[in-house]
Amino acid sequence: MIRSIFTLSAVMVCLMFSVHNSSAQGKEMVEPDWSVNMTVMETCSCPVFCQCFFTGKPPADCGTSMGGMDKMNFCRFNQAYKVNSGHFGSIRLDGAKFWFAGDAGDDFAHSKLPWVVLMFDSSMTREQRNALSAILDHLHFYNPKRWTSYEIGKSTFIDWTFTSDSAKASADGGKTAEVVLRRLDGGMDNKPVTMNNMDYFGYPRNSGFLLMPNDVEAYRVGPKAFEYHGTNGLVTTVEISSNDIKK
Repeated sequence: MIRSIFTLSAVMVCLMFSVHNSSAQGKEMVEPDWSVNMTVMETCSCPVFCQCFFTGKPPADCGTSMGGMDKMNFCRFNQAYKVNSGHFGSIRLDGAKFWFAGDAGDDFAHSKLPWVVLMFDSSMTREQRNALSAILDHLHFYNPKRWTSYEIGKSTFIDWTFTSDSAKASADGGKTAEVVLRRLDGGMDNKPVTMNNMDYFGYPRNSGFLLMPNDVEAYRVGPKAFEYHGTNGLVTTVEISSNDIKK
């Protein structure tokens, strides 16, 4: 009888601990309220304007790469982001910068795209990096499951400047990656050429797209390095919040 009582008591303690532990884990998994407003410079190997946004497939002629013409289908891209304002719970994200570079392959309809690297500015804290990763995970294109190879690159200094006439960004002074965009000529009344009402990777809101072909778009690390000149480029400001995810 004593042994039975002891055994029953031990089981009850284990169950109480298990319930408490599960409850604590559940609380940790609850995501806080968050929102971000971010401006992104995007450039890729496609001609202006990148047809991937409309067809899900890059053109066969992807422009000049390392001095030669690549007659194959792929969309090699760089996205240089700067957070204008944002928070993840109590974590402030204003001014944070990060870089998303990779190859989206020959067809966006594939369940997995070839490869991508996510890099954070070296001034960001670990909490800020984790917060932005959690936010990006809500967007299919940025979620690790979307990619055959998804890598968090080494933190690096990201320089980022934008005017109505030009946009420039670099990672590690251009040794890792570089984007140089210029205003597209041809707008009426000498105004910038823009495009509106186009979806951008699932963000619920964007400012429209300022078309800015690149002078340079490059990722310069290892065997996956690439560099293009005179191909597609754009700048837009996007917004997303936890309220959008709850809808």
